[in-house]
Amino acid sequence: MGKEPQENSDLLAVNNKPQINGNARHRDDEEIAHGPPDGGLRAYAVILGSFLTNGIVFGVINSYSVIYSFFVKQLVLEGVSNLTAVLGGSIATAALIISSFVSHSLDALYFTYGIMFGMGASLAYTPSLAILGHYFKKHLGLANGIVTIGSSVFTVILPPVMEYMLTNYGLEWLFRLLAVFAFGVALCGLLFKPSPMLSVKPIRADDSCKARMKSVINTEIWRNRKYKLWALSMPIALLGYFVPYVHIKEFIMDSFHDVNYNLPLQCIAITSGLGKLLFGFIADHPRINRIMMQQISFYVIGTLTIILPFVKSFPLLVTISLGMGLFDGGVITLIGPVAFELCGASHGAQAIGCMLGLAAPSLSIGPPVAGFLHGLKKDYTVPFVLAGIFPLIGASLMCVIRCQKSQPEPPESNGHALTMISADSDT
Repeated sequence: MGKEPQENSDLLAVNNKPQINGNARHRDDEEIAHGPPDGGLRAYAVILGSFLTNGIVFGVINSYSVIYSFFVKQLVLEGVSNLTAVLGGSIATAALIISSFVSHSLDALYFTYGIMFGMGASLAYTPSLAILGHYFKKHLGLANGIVTIGSSVFTVILPPVMEYMLTNYGLEWLFRLLAVFAFGVALCGLLFKPSPMLSVKPIRADDSCKARMKSVINTEIWRNRKYKLWALSMPIALLGYFVPYVHIKEFIMDSFHDVNYNLPLQCIAITSGLGKLLFGFIADHPRINRIMMQQISFYVIGTLTIILPFVKSFPLLVTISLGMGLFDGGVITLIGPVAFELCGASHGAQAIGCMLGLAAPSLSIGPPVAGFLHGLKKDYTVPFVLAGIFPLIGASLMCVIRCQKSQPEPPESNGHALTMISADSDT
């Protein structure tokens, strides 16, 4: 079987070691795998499953401001302290079925509507991005764009649905409806199996404890300086990411009257979808610097977030929301392609998961800190300005990545005959 053309950094490399049984050629024919198919029924089913997973997970999270406003009203009526309201607003997801039965207990919701669903969402989200690298290479950016647009579609759809459910059926039945969506995520997970065309057989079995640990905990990605810089810059850039999503409705209610309070959030969602398709399509061009595109997106989002609290015109606020959504699409869509570019397809899943793990505290801390600062002076100027500064800092730190020398991966990884060469080898 012919070799793959050496044109991209994540090309397949075959380790042709001599075989003891003399059937080297036969083993080679069995072990050489093709590249990602870039199409086909199974690949499109994976895109659909990833689309729904991203849509449901982030649709619920991005629409949190609807429930947050409800919580604030309830807490005021019940006379609960401001600190409790801030802590309650900081927990951004939950185990929805259990939450429907404990919806009148805020203490219980800290665990169910916060920790349990948050853990489940994170476990579902990372594979939905990592699996794309097993089915797409040439069109990986566009595939990520199509998948991540799911969050935009559901962010447009869910707020009015959630408002309707809260008004007519109460918080309990809202949680139960969202639980049905969450069950759909579990069904979509059944689609996330690596392509059979990429499966390989190990040349030798290594049952040592060290080998087993390496199969579970991959340390190879942390030897890549470019990845380390990117993975450490992203949590800083994402520190204020959820602040507009969680607090923009309360900000509008404080600053404007007789307007559609959900419109700016829906505008962010709509243009975010367009941005994901646009940035995903552009990212597939071989001469495009994906990290630089992500930097530009962070610079624009940070600047617009800083401007947000000073806006006195609702049409201008809507315009800013449209801009924030467009470049938000660039930030989210490029996570997968950048990780695969820096670490190669063999380590892409770990690269995405580790970065998101590092970013999780930042994403969680931003909204409650913003709520606490708002509670001190009843003003959103300082919270939004601080939320906008961190994307500027994170994007600036990414400039150092271009100063690092490329580090090609070793030719063998985890004892498999087939390995993926790091993207750094061609940059």
